[in-house]
Amino acid sequence: MTAESLKITALTPTQAAKILASAYRQRVNAEQVRQVAEEAQIIRADGTFSLIEYTAYLTGEATRGGID
Repeated sequence: MTAESLKITALTPTQAAKILASAYRQRVNAEQVRQVAEEAQIIRADGTFSLIEYTAYLTGEATRGGID
């Protein structure tokens, strides 16, 4: 996975998990990412989603108190 091949508007859960784990220096796996993306209803037919939509969803959940 190179920076040139990444497109933040079309990531797979595996790609997003690697990015998030690196950014937060915590374990994040693809299944965790997929579950959130499915709950947010942002996964496309090709299995990708936008990291922008993903973070917007998490931000909304955090402000509503939906995230532990």
